[in-house]
Amino acid sequence: MAADLQIYEGAIDKGLEGVVACTTGISSIQDTILSFRGFDIQDLAANSTYEEVIFLLWNDRLPKAAELEQLKKDLSAEYALAPDLLKVLKTIPAKDVHPMQWLRTAVSLMSHWDKEANEPSKEANHRKAIRLTAKMGTLICAFEAIRNGREPIAPKKDKNIAWNFMYMLKNGQEPKTEHVKIFDLCLVLHADHELNCSAFATRVTASSLSDMYSAIVSAISALKGPLHGGANEQVMIMLKKIATIEKAQQFVKDLLSAKEKVMGIGHRVYRHGDPRAKILRQVSDKITAEAGEHKWYEISILIDDTMQKEKGLMPNVDFYSAAVYYSLGIPIDIFTPIFALSRIAGWVAHANEQYANNRIYRPRGKWTGKMDQKWIPVAQR
Repeated sequence: MAADLQIYEGAIDKGLEGVVACTTGISSIQDTILSFRGFDIQDLAANSTYEEVIFLLWNDRLPKAAELEQLKKDLSAEYALAPDLLKVLKTIPAKDVHPMQWLRTAVSLMSHWDKEANEPSKEANHRKAIRLTAKMGTLICAFEAIRNGREPIAPKKDKNIAWNFMYMLKNGQEPKTEHVKIFDLCLVLHADHELNCSAFATRVTASSLSDMYSAIVSAISALKGPLHGGANEQVMIMLKKIATIEKAQQFVKDLLSAKEKVMGIGHRVYRHGDPRAKILRQVSDKITAEAGEHKWYEISILIDDTMQKEKGLMPNVDFYSAAVYYSLGIPIDIFTPIFALSRIAGWVAHANEQYANNRIYRPRGKWTGKMDQKWIPVAQR
């Protein structure tokens, strides 16, 4: 029995904190350093594009010029949604529905228009990965159009994923070059993050050798939760509730007194700061000032400073991304779908890594229920 207990030590009812569940070569967190395939996120954020990061995560190396162009060409060929799929998507209730709920259904429906949906070969999985990654932004923007009674805008093949998202979301308004650059940076920063909840969900589903669409739907379902992808929405809702700089510090202290969570603050793995938050803090300063609403940055700084002083906790990536997205004119409830738009690159990498060296996940649970129960006839209960 003692040996059995050792299996569970440190893992029981703690969200598997600190438990190594698999080996991976996709991304890693070492203290305050996040790396994709061995490349520091700081380096990638300063020099890379989202499409280049997609190639890196999927192939374990940076692309050559011709390879990057081919990937862009492959993605652009799959941006558009099949007319029949779009017709069905228009029938899904979109008003008063959370975008992640709609997106989860939409991605699942996509598989019905993919003849290779259940083909498990490496080549077929690559083609499915291209389709899923290319169409994620188109789906999100289609939702925004449909719920507002508009016809979805078609993507442009000669533009990248970041440009097309901003273009389609704003109903065909050409986005500013600087805004596209900032949004592309956000996609790079969010592309993967080691064995987080949605990545683990991806791998668990893939480990049963279920298809890639099923694995990605599992990931979207996990990301929907407010403790994972939904945190960025809650940060902006909090900022708007505070509304003024003068109220910020007391607001946080009141939350702490009530033992309530301050969204976007703290992280299960980072103890000395999230490197992505440091990058987005600088972006937030600039973009909120440009939008004429620098107060969102100033309130964020006050919350950040108060939490570090009172609790020794630092912001995570959700904290500063909220004001950045809001200043780009993105609806608050679209923040989490944007996470999916970026993280699809990592999810695909995790699914493929799981398929390549698979063993189905089958953990154990330590029994805490009753024992030796005996059935009694219903008249005697």
